[in-house]
Amino acid sequence: MRHYIKRRYHHTKRIVYTETLFDFKEHVWTFIGSFFGIGLIGFINSHYLTPEANIFLIGSFGASSVLIYGIINSPLAQPRNLIGGHVISAFIGVLIYKLIPGNLWLSSALSVSLSIVAMQITKTLHPPGGATALIANLPSAKIQALGFMYVVSPVFSGVMILLLVAIVCNNATSHRSYPKNKHWYRVWKRSY
Repeated sequence: MRHYIKRRYHHTKRIVYTETLFDFKEHVWTFIGSFFGIGLIGFINSHYLTPEANIFLIGSFGASSVLIYGIINSPLAQPRNLIGGHVISAFIGVLIYKLIPGNLWLSSALSVSLSIVAMQITKTLHPPGGATALIANLPSAKIQALGFMYVVSPVFSGVMILLLVAIVCNNATSHRSYPKNKHWYRVWKRSY
């Protein structure tokens, strides 16, 4: 029994040690990627759009940045999930809002729930996609005025900016590689 406890103690100690290592280079590249990804979207938003159209930067992009710059090997952070999760969720969010415009709680709940199921069915699960669907239902005149253009801009165009920055920054050093599957577009075609 004593040997078992001692072995468990050393195993636990090793796990705690490896999980709390501070990898300076990893954190620097995470910062650089997320800074330039969100910064580029914000720059375009503030310099090329009028203040009335100031919606290019949506909250779910922050959560996507955590995934695609912070935990780049996660299946939820891969390009297929990033693009598909946001676009599918945005489309469903707008569609449900158009079908149930006056009932915020029902349209919001239905949009998020249907988005999750659609992402599961298409194998594009990306948690920030749920927020993208929810944002489409918020009582914001700017977002509601966009209608289905919300899917194209800000969602699709913003996601593509995040993805391009992620590919550049996450492959800038030899110790980071993104996407995990270099042929992710082929995998997407085969899954249907």
